[in-house]
Amino acid sequence: MEDFDIYSRPRTGANSRYARYNRIMGNISWFLIALVALNILLLPPGMTTTLYLVFFCFLLLAYRVGAHYAMPSRESLKTFIDLIVFLAFTVAVCWLTGKVASPFISLMYLILMATSLTQGRKATYFMATLAVTAYVFLAADQVSLNIFEETFVSNILEILPFMFIAHLGAMLSSEAENARQEAEQLSLTDDLTGLHNMRNFFNLAAAHKELAQRNGSTLTVCMLDADNLKQINDRHGHFAGTEMIRHVARTINRNIRSSDIAARYGGDEFLVMFTGTSKESSLIAIRRIVSNLADTPFDYEGIRLSTTISAGVAAFPEDGADIRTVIVKADEAMYLSKKEGKNRVTIHTAGNATT
Repeated sequence: MEDFDIYSRPRTGANSRYARYNRIMGNISWFLIALVALNILLLPPGMTTTLYLVFFCFLLLAYRVGAHYAMPSRESLKTFIDLIVFLAFTVAVCWLTGKVASPFISLMYLILMATSLTQGRKATYFMATLAVTAYVFLAADQVSLNIFEETFVSNILEILPFMFIAHLGAMLSSEAENARQEAEQLSLTDDLTGLHNMRNFFNLAAAHKELAQRNGSTLTVCMLDADNLKQINDRHGHFAGTEMIRHVARTINRNIRSSDIAARYGGDEFLVMFTGTSKESSLIAIRRIVSNLADTPFDYEGIRLSTTISAGVAAFPEDGADIRTVIVKADEAMYLSKKEGKNRVTIHTAGNATT
């Protein structure tokens, strides 16, 4: 059997994603400050505008420092607030450096694209609405509301890129999010059975172990191994064996609670963690799995095939101080089930195991 280390697992999911977003937001803020600082250096000395630009740069810097220390765990809402602040900063700088003629007006496109890549479709459209409103505010002395005037058409053409980028970004964001969810799902589940893979099992087990220690509760681990995979492979081929593994996984999944954690350990071996349940209480579900599997054949190319399963049970903290040790004890109990005739459940007890 494979050896897994529950303490060397990589960071995955929303937390790591928003940690990356935090770095992106930090890079954008430094980029904005650097551009405005360069503009300040190019301005003639003594201009009142310079003081205002320095002031806004200081505000953005103070916000980033405050956000870093006051909000260390990044969430979607906090990332969105960053983008709102960047837009407000850009509008203020544009107002001081030429309004719609400002060299910084194109930074609004950057903010829209950052929104589309880090937020959902609705947030992107909302940000686009804010960007268009800001643009109209900056161009207030040039905007015409008369549809028969040439300037009206020109104003519309100037606003359209904001909407186009927002729409395109929202579409790309939706596709990227779907792809990310699919990739995340593949990284967490066994592609053959749809159960948890072992990396995700140990991630969840570590969290439940901490909860059990805090609450003084019990975790029960059951190791299950199909009894006749080799015989089915030899007689009917490996595709029949693959279908048998799927059948076992479906049977396990049907007979446990939604709060329990089932994973494919490897080959035709499976693990189930029963949360907040003693060994004795979990036996009801485990025996149901064993009996249902023995009584329910599966079809393979018109042939009715059947299998049985052997199981071993151990618990945390009764049988081990960590999840790995408990799994080893459950594995030992499962092998005793095999030795005693298969198609049965064995409970690990102190010093020995009982069937």
